[in-house]
Amino acid sequence: MLMNTLLIKNAYIITMDDHHREFPDGGLFIRDGFIGQVGQTDSLPTTADEILDLRGHALFPGLVNTHHHFYQTLTRVVPAAQDANLFTWLKTLYPIWARLTPDDIFISTQTALSELALSGCTTASDHLYLYPNGSKLDDEVAAASELGLRLHASRGSMSLGESKGGLPPDSVVDTEENILKDSQRLIEKYHDPKPGAMVQIVLAPCSPFSVTGELMKQSAKLAREYGVHLHTHLAETEDEEQFCLQKFGHRPVGYMQEVDWVGNDVWFAHSIWVNEEEIGVFAKHQCGVAHCPTSNMRLASGIAPIKEYRKAGVNVGLGVDGSASNDGSHLLAEVRQAMLLSRVREGITGYSLSNDPNRKLMTARDALHLGTRGGAAVLGRKDIGSLEVGKCADFFAVDMNHLDYAGAQHDPVSAVVFCQPVRVDYTVVGGKFVVKEGQLVMADERKLIEKHNQASRRLLAG
Repeated sequence: MLMNTLLIKNAYIITMDDHHREFPDGGLFIRDGFIGQVGQTDSLPTTADEILDLRGHALFPGLVNTHHHFYQTLTRVVPAAQDANLFTWLKTLYPIWARLTPDDIFISTQTALSELALSGCTTASDHLYLYPNGSKLDDEVAAASELGLRLHASRGSMSLGESKGGLPPDSVVDTEENILKDSQRLIEKYHDPKPGAMVQIVLAPCSPFSVTGELMKQSAKLAREYGVHLHTHLAETEDEEQFCLQKFGHRPVGYMQEVDWVGNDVWFAHSIWVNEEEIGVFAKHQCGVAHCPTSNMRLASGIAPIKEYRKAGVNVGLGVDGSASNDGSHLLAEVRQAMLLSRVREGITGYSLSNDPNRKLMTARDALHLGTRGGAAVLGRKDIGSLEVGKCADFFAVDMNHLDYAGAQHDPVSAVVFCQPVRVDYTVVGGKFVVKEGQLVMADERKLIEKHNQASRRLLAG
């Protein structure tokens, strides 16, 4: 059988492996989409089907996005939702999202994934929880297959409409019978558990205030029968805490325990409003957290206790979240935001080097760990997140000769995090180029923007 090989040479390689290896004049030898060798360029083979000299570039493991809502690219900066908190923001946008069509899901998926690819992302988890006008998760999977990124497609759901005490309007909720039937169909049709999988299915009831406890329990049962992961929003705002106490008699984390939603197959988006005991619950049961710093700032939700999570051993990844609560899908920028917001929190809680010289700020490499190894662990993927022999050949590279990095070439790793985020120059997934020389390989960016803007104008016009 013919082998497909790719040789990358002369780059500054950041492996993010357990030994924290970095190779100033490094390279990768890739065979059939997996890494065969990594090290100094002079230690690698000299021939391959394709050879790329990345002298002057820094090369990183592909970033992993653990929480997003692709369809929200169609409703960025809606005026009435610009200065709202979460619940008001949702109430404003739900009627607009009720007009979504299958074509809207397709084009918004391609727009979001293109943005992500241009920011160094190689694996993305998306949470699609409403399916109006015949829309299906299949529309998202089909769109992603054309772009070339790995997709964890979350079959989200909402069953508790306003008439039953929930937050979403009745027009965007579904019956629990239909939700569970479709969830099973999607798992059987698309889920691939093997190393190198391009598509995995996740079961993801939207939130405690949009589904019933019974749907939470049945979703967990179904997911564990098939060995797929579970995901939902949790403890995003103080309002949610009060809602759960009044409706269920538990704080959000306690409610998750009641409905069998703790385990190493579960990860939660946001998880800001938690106490020390609840962090211990996450650690004990190996639940993961998707940290979405920009969205949390945008909606004034709060600052997640990332340092405490990591100290307790909780897996934490990064998410750009919905592009109507972040208004962008730049995952490398999210790495930077995570680092900076962590430092803001230290300041708020009285950080001082003079008072405690052993207390450390989050470093650039710490933040990159969240975006790579952390995200892979949250999604339950052992085949991505670092550049090691046997793992997927997923990586991105940045030319350090960009104006944005002038004066910072002495530390390319920190420069990519500290300095102004840029479009990456290369993104490779499974040894295949998704971005090459700063341009999308599998999509025409101009045509994509035109189609996306047409869809957005139609939605916003009513």
